[in-house]
Amino acid sequence: MPNIASVLKEEIARVARKEVRAETEKLKKASAQYRSDIAALKRRIAALELQVGRIGKAKASTPKPLEQATSLRFSAKGFSTQRQRLGLSAADMGTLLGVSAQTVYNWESEKSRPRQRQMAAIASVREMGKRDAAARLAAFAK
Repeated sequence: MPNIASVLKEEIARVARKEVRAETEKLKKASAQYRSDIAALKRRIAALELQVGRIGKAKASTPKPLEQATSLRFSAKGFSTQRQRLGLSAADMGTLLGVSAQTVYNWESEKSRPRQRQMAAIASVREMGKRDAAARLAAFAK
């Protein structure tokens, strides 16, 4: 006949294992759910970062309109070359830009630099050809 103490001890151990197994199953299920949630969030973050990168590249590649450009570059040598290419005197170039001939000479000799509003006029002259410049000068003469 089995000893009551050993039977009771075995029964307690069996019930305890059953309880522990039930609790650990709940923890395993919760842990698996958390892992799948984390994986889904990581995928979502990767997709969003990809979209941000595409948007950043799209914004960087769109050029600013000339009127909104804040920093137009000026080179005295390039300005002089442009004037000579158009076949204009300093006085004629000054008339096109709305400044004096002396100002044009000062820009070309790097004694001064054009102001921001004058840079826009210089940029528009850069796009002209000889005929356009002559036509505009003729319009100013009238």
